[in-house]
Amino acid sequence: MGRVYHVAKTGSDLGNGTKEVPFLTINKAASIAVAGDTVIVHEGVYREWVKPKNSGLSNTRRITYQAAEGEKVVIKGSERIQNWRHVEGSIWKVQLSNSFFGDFNPYKEEVYGDWLLYSPGKHLGEVYLNGMSFYEVNSLEKLYNPSVVKEVLDHWTNKVVPVDNPEQTKYVWFSQVDEEFTTIYANFHEYDPNKELVEINVRKCCLYPEQTGINYITIKGFEMCHAATPWSPPTAEQPGLIGAHWSKGWIIENNIIHDSKCSAISIGKEITTGNNYRTKRKDKPGYQYQLESVFSAKKIGWSKENIGSHIIRNNIIYDCGQNGIVGHLGCIFSKIYNNHIYNIGIKREFYGHEIAGIKLHAAIDVQIVNNRIHNCSLGTWLDWQTQGTRVSKNLYYNNNRDLFVEVSHGPYLVDHNILGSEYAIDNFAQGGAYINNLICGKMVHRKVLERSTPYHFPHSTDIAGCAVVYGGDDRFKNNIFVGKDSVEMVGTAHFNGYTNSLEEYIELVEKREPGDLNIFLEVEQPVYINHNMYLNGAISYEDEKNKLVKNDFSPEINILEKEDGVYLHCKLPEEFEEFLGEVQTTKTLGRVRIVDMEFENPDGSELILDTDYFGERKTNRHVIGPINQLK
Repeated sequence: MGRVYHVAKTGSDLGNGTKEVPFLTINKAASIAVAGDTVIVHEGVYREWVKPKNSGLSNTRRITYQAAEGEKVVIKGSERIQNWRHVEGSIWKVQLSNSFFGDFNPYKEEVYGDWLLYSPGKHLGEVYLNGMSFYEVNSLEKLYNPSVVKEVLDHWTNKVVPVDNPEQTKYVWFSQVDEEFTTIYANFHEYDPNKELVEINVRKCCLYPEQTGINYITIKGFEMCHAATPWSPPTAEQPGLIGAHWSKGWIIENNIIHDSKCSAISIGKEITTGNNYRTKRKDKPGYQYQLESVFSAKKIGWSKENIGSHIIRNNIIYDCGQNGIVGHLGCIFSKIYNNHIYNIGIKREFYGHEIAGIKLHAAIDVQIVNNRIHNCSLGTWLDWQTQGTRVSKNLYYNNNRDLFVEVSHGPYLVDHNILGSEYAIDNFAQGGAYINNLICGKMVHRKVLERSTPYHFPHSTDIAGCAVVYGGDDRFKNNIFVGKDSVEMVGTAHFNGYTNSLEEYIELVEKREPGDLNIFLEVEQPVYINHNMYLNGAISYEDEKNKLVKNDFSPEINILEKEDGVYLHCKLPEEFEEFLGEVQTTKTLGRVRIVDMEFENPDGSELILDTDYFGERKTNRHVIGPINQLK
């Protein structure tokens, strides 16, 4: 049994950390807590970057940081500023010595890094008025007549989309940094900043160890916000507002995490295996540096024994510029469940190919279950080495896109989800199984023949080979596809012309002998598509044998948020009652071709998909779609 340390706003770091004589800062406790110890933090606002110094030793000998029961504890990466000087009109300014920021000045540091496509001089700093973040402009003139656009171009979909809160865009700030001072200007409109709660980002993180290998840490019950986190591509260190920093066995639970400039929770990469070399050196593609980072990680001990196996559960994560949860390599074997993630990447002050509610690379055996993800630029993006990964029983809605799986070879599983947005799936991968989902939007399906990415031996980080994405080798069974008048590409018709079995595929390849790589490129991989329902114009795969198609039937899908929960409203055709499916298992799903691996649980046991979205067991009636009670 370890020691219990207490931290309170009435304490002193010269105290002994008892309940009667608590420490003043969490960092003081973090500097001495060792395996088995617990740090209890009492009510108040703590403006510090907590840097755990010591590691726990096992799941039973953790170091736990927790908010005192029933008390509100907030850790902020910001400072309150109360000495604003009036300039004119609604414009105010504050001048701060650069020494105020120490060796990290967010108003000098720009949003920068690999795969960042658009960031016109944006900085890591931020201004908050009563908790609301402002927009940065790039000139003093724009403070007076804010020209922040009310709608912006989404570079991925090439469509103009509205800024989520156009009223908020009139609240803007601008900064100037010279050798001695940082001057911040802001347009507060009807507010007097010296009478309101005005805060600015000053720290990179709220809770993030400076050293790697700080294992078995539990963080629970806090509110954390206002961090000047940098852009987090897979080719650089990935600091989050809170993060494990290349460690093992963290539990992050029951927290409220919001307003990170880039990423909220990081279970990602460290710096020695890559540091934005594409942007800095400009000599090789980012793809090449990312590939190198995988091999570099293996060299420094990237394995289940040393890295990953984190648990992220029951958190509320919102209002972040890049990611709710991010991780390359360090996310392996983790469980992410029962989180509520929203408003990620929707301010659109900057843009790049690394933005999502959950953005993971190398999500080997990661389980993403029972999360609610909505109003995000992209709900979940699984990129590279999505193997043994399961996305199950999640609720997606009001996202620009719900789910994107890219340049991965499987096996990965997407089951019993509600994909409620008009753009449901980007499938730039192979070896996936989509089972018992409600899919209310379009799917974009593409081969990726110019990038060869790694795959692994089952349930391991050991690399078995590399391959391009030929397209196909996917399973779609027991899904409900719902079309919409203005939305194209809903359903499985993308796979027309693909083979129906591995035997047929091999037979067609053999007919093209002699040859090697070229003849495999000439034959479409097999797909396994059966027992899906297509409503309101959704289109089926041409060779699907057992299907229910009702082009003229609209289920009138509606997802409503109410105070007591989220409700799904829909209608279903009479034939739905008798259109029953089969429970899918390791045996029925077969093996994926490239990886030569079966769909199974992370421990290697048989996969049996016999529980629905609510965890209700399927008995005699194997209803298609995610919810047994649909009728």
